[in-house]
Amino acid sequence: MSPSTSRPTAVVIGASATGLFAAAALTEFADVVVIERDVLPDGPAARRGVPQARHAHLIWSGGVQALDDLLPGSVDEVVARGGRLVHIMGDMVSRAPNEVWFRRFLSTHHRNLVCSRNLLDAVLRDHVLADKRITLRQNTTALGLEGDAAHVTAVRVREGEEDSTLPADLIIDASGRGSRTPRWFEELGLPRPTERSVDAGVTYATRLFRAPHSTADISFPLVNVQANPAKAPGQGGIILPVEDGQWIVTLSGTRGGEPGSDPAAFVDFALGLGDPVIGELLREAEPLGDVTTTRSTANHRRYYEKARHWPAGFVVLGDAVAGFNPVYGHGLTVGAQCALAMRTVLRTTGMTAPGTARRLQRAAARPVGAAWDLAVGQDALYPGAADTPLTWVERLLARYVDRAVETGAAHPRALGALLDVMSLEKRPTRLFSPDMLVPMLFGPRKPPLHGPPLSEAERKNAVS
Repeated sequence: MSPSTSRPTAVVIGASATGLFAAAALTEFADVVVIERDVLPDGPAARRGVPQARHAHLIWSGGVQALDDLLPGSVDEVVARGGRLVHIMGDMVSRAPNEVWFRRFLSTHHRNLVCSRNLLDAVLRDHVLADKRITLRQNTTALGLEGDAAHVTAVRVREGEEDSTLPADLIIDASGRGSRTPRWFEELGLPRPTERSVDAGVTYATRLFRAPHSTADISFPLVNVQANPAKAPGQGGIILPVEDGQWIVTLSGTRGGEPGSDPAAFVDFALGLGDPVIGELLREAEPLGDVTTTRSTANHRRYYEKARHWPAGFVVLGDAVAGFNPVYGHGLTVGAQCALAMRTVLRTTGMTAPGTARRLQRAAARPVGAAWDLAVGQDALYPGAADTPLTWVERLLARYVDRAVETGAAHPRALGALLDVMSLEKRPTRLFSPDMLVPMLFGPRKPPLHGPPLSEAERKNAVS
């Protein structure tokens, strides 16, 4: 169908997860056209435009809440199709970057949504594209913007061999890390945004396994050994139990300690991590397919919200604003929260009112900034990660976060405060609340763990 002329029109560049979140948020105010250069698959299948899909993904509880708000019923459908809402930390065995093992407290409300990226994308497409207010134009590439430095009025596209122009009241760039907005701004006479990169040089290697048959009868925990920035090269890994009785296993290493693509070396690398638990669990797991690697893992941010002049009718969201090291799992959560922030603004401000686009861009910067601070506070500690060293304030905060992690690992109230921040539910100031400060000052209730808190039944089922 074609968009109605009785309502404003919005164009979303990219049917990425962020693009679909944005389209869902915009239907309350406009008819939406989503342009996508790929041909989207039917059902849970890989596509060219999401090369990172084979690696481990999750949505933190702040993103789960945003997803439920934007697309009611979508989280339930992911779970019905084999995904899981994983209790943090009850359903997890997790070692923090400072090598502290978290106790598996059950008192917090936080849940991660865990499934394969292909399943998540399929559910998002089913929910979003079923809306008759949304038109999908596949095999369509955005070529540039029409308008001037004050007002973007249309996007030039190529569909197959034919070029055309799509006018719109609002254009959203949700095209991801490869966004061409900086170049398009130059063409309009606008300066490129201020940018910053923090690249720890992380390489990821992922292999799919069939879970040991004995684990089929239990909800096997997510197992996560995070890299320690104080011991470069940093190496880590994660076992992510997903649908169809499979484990997505992603290993990582920074410069000088990268995992390779040799299947024969995969388990040995896992055994050589700071704790061998992942390698031990993989000994009885059947590999499914080859090893997939990626090196596109730098934290890269464009500070659009700080631009002196911002054109009406244009907004940038998600990875097109900031891409994060995937180890922190914040990309999908930030994308959903950006869309939710945009919807909140539009409920009180007209889409075409003066200054709306700038307000939208600044609103989107808030979830981006929260995730950025968490990621950079760790990755900037690796040698060669950043052009400029951390300031003394950033180093002080990094040490404080380490202390907060150590406290949360042993105290349930402190863990709740820590997860409020890590899950992007609350602002980082939550780490300075009494829930954190009191146990930090007067000591945790329990001594630190000396190894991964797998139960005897879990370990036996995985290695038998």
